[in-house]
Amino acid sequence: MRKVSQPTTEAIRLVEVLRALADPVRLDLVLRLDRMGEDFCNAIGAEIDVHQTTLSHHYRVLREAGVTWTTVQGRSRLVRLRREDLDALFPGLLDSVLSAQRRTRDTATTSTVKAP
Repeated sequence: MRKVSQPTTEAIRLVEVLRALADPVRLDLVLRLDRMGEDFCNAIGAEIDVHQTTLSHHYRVLREAGVTWTTVQGRSRLVRLRREDLDALFPGLLDSVLSAQRRTRDTATTSTVKAP
């Protein structure tokens, strides 16, 4: 099994996590991972309208910031949130960010639905 570059728990820095979560595409990926637990990159990204190379970039940023953990299995990459690490280092941060994003998405969906 090949290894990819990802920080140890002690090397995860708040500013890098926040920078990674600041992008709407990456935040959407994190929301999906939170809901699914873990999945292969191509399965998670299939629902997002972003070119594959751009998607790979977003996964790399999340991984290098310590938001996700990637395991290489053959030619595929299994991705999961580093929830335990993030919760231990920054209690409540991930839940707060994801909750706010869910509310924002719900509001956007509701406001674009036309009344009968």
